[in-house]
Amino acid sequence: MLARVAERPSERREGWTPLPRWSRSGETAVDWVRDQDLRKTDARVVALQDSGDLRLTSVSHLQTFRKPIHGSDAWKFADRLLPDGSLEAYGIEDPRITKIDETYWITYVAVSRSGAATALVSTTDLVNFQRHGVIFASENKDVVLFPQRIGGDYVALHRPNPNSHFSPPQIWIARSPDLIHWGRHQSILRGVRSWEGDRVGSGTPPILVDEGWLTLYHGSATSNIAGTVGRYAAAALLLDRDDPACVIARSNEPIMTPATDYEKCGFVPNVVFPTAMLDVGNELQVFYGAADTSVAMTRFTKRSVLESLVPQDDSQS
Repeated sequence: MLARVAERPSERREGWTPLPRWSRSGETAVDWVRDQDLRKTDARVVALQDSGDLRLTSVSHLQTFRKPIHGSDAWKFADRLLPDGSLEAYGIEDPRITKIDETYWITYVAVSRSGAATALVSTTDLVNFQRHGVIFASENKDVVLFPQRIGGDYVALHRPNPNSHFSPPQIWIARSPDLIHWGRHQSILRGVRSWEGDRVGSGTPPILVDEGWLTLYHGSATSNIAGTVGRYAAAALLLDRDDPACVIARSNEPIMTPATDYEKCGFVPNVVFPTAMLDVGNELQVFYGAADTSVAMTRFTKRSVLESLVPQDDSQS
């Protein structure tokens, strides 16, 4: 398991806010800014009053955890994957793992003064990692890879995050000959319902079932309280086996909503954020972030997820 770990300075100075980052030397550094010079966006983000530039109140890296295949032993820490270079100065976040042939390909968000971009690393053992750099320039997040070529291409779902909002938030699809160079972009899904009206993005890398490509995606509602984000929930999406740009069906309502204390209370309250789904016979095991504080796992029957789907036409996507 590859988990995002966010850290913030423990030191406190009255009237000042610490803004952490990774320095050129590969160590953490802290910029202290007067509270009066900042505007709070939400629990995670502040804006500099003079420029409007955003900064994170924490800085993230990734950690690997291992668990025996058999037995009930707990997950154990194995290693760290740290930010590297100026495009990751504000941290690395939200990894997604997809195994293609014998290689694990991991997309993650690289945050810096240039915005939130998506980068790629690969590994065959989850110990030694090869970095391939940015594959989707900012602002673009929630990139998940399909586990096999389709029509000779590698395929990804991604989430452009434009500053100009001409439409509801969207999930797009793209294709690549080599996992590095991406094109033939198409929008395939819009957040058209209130629970997904503020943000929408891919959650779990797709898995192939008899009916097509099945994945979970997340959406968030618009918050009416300044300085907060709306509730995050998750729904299912079914894409055509041969042409995954074609949406066959999607859930009208979420199949996952914050319900437990650890989902409703935390660094960012009321969040469920699925990032992995394992196909275990008639069962789906879904790993997800809870309230930006915990990693959790839940189980669905495959049938129940498929039964949540409603057929779509082009006007509904």
